[in-house]
Amino acid sequence: MASVDSRTGFCNSNSTFYSQRKPIPLPPNPSLDVTTFISSQAHRGRIAFIDASTGENLTFFDLWTAVASVADCLSDMGIRKGHVILLLSPNSILFPVVCLSVMSLGAIITTTNPLNTPGEISKQINDSKPVLVFTTNQLLPKIVAATGSKKLPVVIMDEERVESDGEVAGRLVEMMKKKPSGNRVKERVDQDDTATLLYSSGTTGMSKGVISSHRNLIAMVQTVMYRLGSEDGSQGEDRFICTVPMFHIYGLAMFATGLLAYGSTIVVLSKFEMGEMMFSIGKYQATYLPLVPPILVAMINGAEQIKAKYDLSSLHTVLCGGAPLSKEVTEGFMEKYPMVKILQGYGLTESTGIGASTDTVEEGRRYGTAGKLSASMEGRIVDPVTGQILGPKHTGELWLKGPTIMKGYFSNEEATSSTLDSEGWLRTGDLCYIDEDGFIFVVDRLKELIKYKGYQVPPAELEALLLTHPEIADAAVIPFPDREVGQFPMAYVVRKTGSSLSEKSIMEFVAKQVAPYKRIRKVAFISSVPKNPSGKILRKDLIKLATANSKL
Repeated sequence: MASVDSRTGFCNSNSTFYSQRKPIPLPPNPSLDVTTFISSQAHRGRIAFIDASTGENLTFFDLWTAVASVADCLSDMGIRKGHVILLLSPNSILFPVVCLSVMSLGAIITTTNPLNTPGEISKQINDSKPVLVFTTNQLLPKIVAATGSKKLPVVIMDEERVESDGEVAGRLVEMMKKKPSGNRVKERVDQDDTATLLYSSGTTGMSKGVISSHRNLIAMVQTVMYRLGSEDGSQGEDRFICTVPMFHIYGLAMFATGLLAYGSTIVVLSKFEMGEMMFSIGKYQATYLPLVPPILVAMINGAEQIKAKYDLSSLHTVLCGGAPLSKEVTEGFMEKYPMVKILQGYGLTESTGIGASTDTVEEGRRYGTAGKLSASMEGRIVDPVTGQILGPKHTGELWLKGPTIMKGYFSNEEATSSTLDSEGWLRTGDLCYIDEDGFIFVVDRLKELIKYKGYQVPPAELEALLLTHPEIADAAVIPFPDREVGQFPMAYVVRKTGSSLSEKSIMEFVAKQVAPYKRIRKVAFISSVPKNPSGKILRKDLIKLATANSKL
């Protein structure tokens, strides 16, 4: 390789930025699944998971015994390599048991948000074609409604038995108690095989299944271990509060896979509630708190009451992901919580949650940065108009390449080829620049996603829904900035002639059909939606119009 600048990581001869982190050693054995890889890591950890509300726990021994038992039961049920299994569940200490069991067989796990409507779940089922569903008694009606007459066999994850009208094929708690027989059908699972199918809106448009291989996940696990190992060397002695959903790449990467290899204890909150999270930090002496920016902002705003009421003495690090933090937020947090350091991470579902991070306090002081390229990751800054590859201190779209980059979108060649180029570069859809020290700064989003509390909301999906209303002639949805949630969906609506449709009735129409985080929270009426000659909505013009009167 030609000479690489030691400060920026930039190589002039091929216009590529190289990670300045120590490269990740990937296992040489091609026949290796991520579950086996995680379970074979040596560490000093004893307790893997604690349920924050009940105190019930799973030791590492319990966890791996349960994974083997459940995998055996699934094998007996006819689950084979390549089969897709749907998991619809809030966070629980059993969520990782399902993921790890399924992946150990070479079967594919697809997760969905418990807040999704039956209609949204039905779309994912039709696309991914699962053969089995894991869910809870409470969420079973959603599966029944989503599958209609095409009933899918369901495994119930709760302890208690409840009569249901679903096709109950088993109970997870009973499967976990079964002694592993050793007669399981063992199929060869390769690192290149698909492990997960998480749904993301990608850089634009509707939700798509992101194909992540066992190699992608193994590289992600290695990156998580490396990042923590470079921190303080206390392998297996850290306790994390699980605040983010495990169905999302951030939660799955950290809490259902990555941290287990490190031997950490994970305290699981079934749903996010500020008071319970703070109480759990003291009760379980948590050392790390991974979260998204709106929670961080709430911690700053309520700092006096929080510090008076809760014991946070064990907490030494906050890990923030989902969106970059401003200088004001970072400094505000450091001022209110001087004993806690704040580290950031940047990633996409398409990059298995890995991309860039700040790994030390010094790096975290580079305000507004998403961090430096993760280990073994390469980056490019590309002019979105001309396609020219740019150097340091120039703004363009960030492209990433490395061992965690997805294989593509499931059954969607068009979306894959517009996101991944022939050399494996992932177009992130983020406008960024890389400074003179190799730090990435996200300037804007080329992609059209709205980030509500870290959740992705694709405007195209809401626009398609609005256009089904008999009184709406045209519509455009944009991100509206908000201090509490980051951004929320705002709609510009063109009413049909003679209609007196109100803002409230539009918001109610959408709210009935989508998950709460996708709801439209502001409506403005407009005579026509601005579009370019090819018919693409000029969102930037609408954002300018909407925010001209906004205080943010």
